Amino acid sequence: MTIDPVTKSQHDPKVMVSKRPKVLIVGAGLGGLTLGAILQKTDIPYEIFERAPEMKPLGSAITFTPVIAPFWKQLGMYEEILAHSKEMTTMELRNENRGLEYELDFSEGIELCGAGTYVIPRPVLYDLLMRYVPREHIHFGRKILSTKQGNNGVMIQCSDGSEFEGDILVGADGAYSAVRKSMYEELSKISLLPPSDALPLTFSTVCLVGQTQAFNPSEFPDIASEKCKFMNILGESKPYSYSTFTTAQKTVCWAVIMYLDAESSKDNDAFRNSEWGPGAAAAMCEQVKDFPIVAGGDKKLTMGDLIERTPKELISKVMLEEKVFKTWHHCRTVLLGDACHKLSPAGGAGAANAMHDAVTLANQINALTFHPTINEITAAFKAYCNERQPWVQEAFDSSRIFKIMTSTSLMGKVVRFCTKHLPAWIQKQALIKMALNRPQIAFLPRSADKGSVKPAVQPSLQCVTPKEETVVLEQ
Repeated sequence: MTIDPVTKSQHDPKVMVSKRPKVLIVGAGLGGLTLGAILQKTDIPYEIFERAPEMKPLGSAITFTPVIAPFWKQLGMYEEILAHSKEMTTMELRNENRGLEYELDFSEGIELCGAGTYVIPRPVLYDLLMRYVPREHIHFGRKILSTKQGNNGVMIQCSDGSEFEGDILVGADGAYSAVRKSMYEELSKISLLPPSDALPLTFSTVCLVGQTQAFNPSEFPDIASEKCKFMNILGESKPYSYSTFTTAQKTVCWAVIMYLDAESSKDNDAFRNSEWGPGAAAAMCEQVKDFPIVAGGDKKLTMGDLIERTPKELISKVMLEEKVFKTWHHCRTVLLGDACHKLSPAGGAGAANAMHDAVTLANQINALTFHPTINEITAAFKAYCNERQPWVQEAFDSSRIFKIMTSTSLMGKVVRFCTKHLPAWIQKQALIKMALNRPQIAFLPRSADKGSVKPAVQPSLQCVTPKEETVVLEQ
């Protein structure tokens, strides 16, 4: 494929034929798979490219709030996801002596927003999403080396020598996105890349995560609870906080966060990466094995007990970067999820925002005319960014506050004190604000929103699927 330079172009019915834009999605994470599952409901051709040779069941738990319930219902996935999840109505913040400091209550979510808050293991959610994307649409073992784009299309080149062509390229390939790197190189050459986007990702924490094998209630009494027991424990004399979640699978998902200073940041810099991988985890497991956890009843277990019950290949250590990039698109390329905004997991909003990106972007792509021009694609990408960026920035700020709240710093103590003594009406307002953005897919039947608080205005919900054009070519 020869990529022509980007020029202004208009439709010419004498030479154009009706065609839906083909979408190349790089990255089979939650954002990429969600976009694929949505496009599967259209007549838009798409392919997903994943650098890993196979999906690995890594990671801990994902907390999903009412903000992602509407479009899951539209896709027909909601009831199946609930069947594999546990409802979470509270988060308990505890000290190293296992004593309760205070409790955050999420139980009003159903009345306010029409859906509750649930916890599901990340690997389980991946498996469910994979069922909604036909296997022939996903190409594993395709590491992207370079991308090219122009007026007549986009092309990706893979490390195995294969090449693929399309009309739109979506970078959903994580914090160290190869698609973003290639796009930013193009923008830098023409002096259109903001200086802040050229700076490296910053990180101040390292996370160790895993999911145990199944427990029985005699071993871990909280497993028997109908609701998810979500515990967050703060280290008092050490730079750590750690969380445990009980699941519908009778397992315990867990995560340990280490807060870095200048010295420990240097020590961990060698492990900087964007993948949930098992490498470099053993040493951190040894460091945290004696941390006390809450198991319920008279059981006094430690992180070591959870680590012993977790298959070693399912334990991973990962850097936790934080950044919202300013530039999300150029020409035929657009970014979503961690590729354009990396949030602290403390706020539990990273996965939801990647999925919201997918919903909004799918709405805009589906509304493109047949055989769209560069100008039309750019306009769609701009509308996507205008809708999503304010919400992402708000989620980024909230996640940082949650990170501070669960940290061992003086500011963390101040935030916890303020949170503990907030009047109930202020806590309710904060809950409402966090659940206002409940987007839906524009081209599927609307999901009934039974919440007493109406969702925020969603511009892309007005996007309309184009009617197929009848094209008459000159003889």
